[in-house]
Amino acid sequence: MSLFSITPSDIYMVMGFLLSLYTCVSNDVIQTLGTFLSSNQNRPFWILWIFSGTVLVLTFVLGWYFNNGDMAFGRLDRIPYAGVFHWWHVLPPVVIILLTKKGVPVSTTFLILSVFSSNTVIGLMLAKSFLGYIVAFICAFLIYFIISRPIEKFFLYTRDRTPSKRWIAAKWGATAFLWSQWLMQDAANLFVYLPRKLDLSQMLLSMLAFVLLLGIVCYQRGGEIQNILKLKTNTGDIRSATIIDCVYAFILMYFQHANNVPMSTTWVFVGLLAGREVAMYNRIRFETQKKVYKHVAKDFLKTLIGLIVSIATVMLINHFNQIRTLFMQLF
Repeated sequence: MSLFSITPSDIYMVMGFLLSLYTCVSNDVIQTLGTFLSSNQNRPFWILWIFSGTVLVLTFVLGWYFNNGDMAFGRLDRIPYAGVFHWWHVLPPVVIILLTKKGVPVSTTFLILSVFSSNTVIGLMLAKSFLGYIVAFICAFLIYFIISRPIEKFFLYTRDRTPSKRWIAAKWGATAFLWSQWLMQDAANLFVYLPRKLDLSQMLLSMLAFVLLLGIVCYQRGGEIQNILKLKTNTGDIRSATIIDCVYAFILMYFQHANNVPMSTTWVFVGLLAGREVAMYNRIRFETQKKVYKHVAKDFLKTLIGLIVSIATVMLINHFNQIRTLFMQLF
């Protein structure tokens, strides 16, 4: 494509991809790298960047190779490529950036993918995401109800100790496992603006952009969304963080193989933290009941607000012409 053959549609496509990539990195990535960044506060950011960037590149390059250029791991099979892009296709990631600055865990899946999806696919995404919250909550509650007293209580009393090399290795391994599972699950959000099959140069350019933005997140240690994680019990302990990552990774793996309908990993993440907090309160009483349930309700409300804003934005975009006509008739 020469410089003189670039159309406004091409510009909107590139802008949409870069902005959606930035929103996923600044908003969703922290779900998987949050505990990793929290438990490695004393390490230089570039070490964390190299590690997470290596896992990212390996995951997507292998996926691109084995899926014949499909970077989305089949998550976009139900969502056709737009072909022609307009200014309103760039609006969803802009809204996500604004909400992320306020610390609202908005779902990039709903806001970005819904603009390109049919009502049937949107309904399937909503159903799968709500199911993800419930499954994550129940799994986390059951697991932590069992391990809170013998394991998490011990972690709380010994959190000032220097972790052993085994726990450090386990944490980095768990992060790599979770990070790769999240990338495969959320790949649809990242590549919905691009053709469904990418050639080598397109793949390399998209990877370069992703790695550079990932470096910013590692340098900032997570940003505003990271505060949701920091308020949870003992998430800065590398041992507790390792268990969180493993539970989250296996839940994502289950939904990864369930079907190819995209889902909001934000809802899974919030559900997991909620189930963990409730179970740990009931077993070791580390906080007051009011404080625990206040945090759980606040996180759920923030996520719900993000969903409502997402749906409202999508309706505004999809029915823009009808709304504009109605507005002109009234005024």
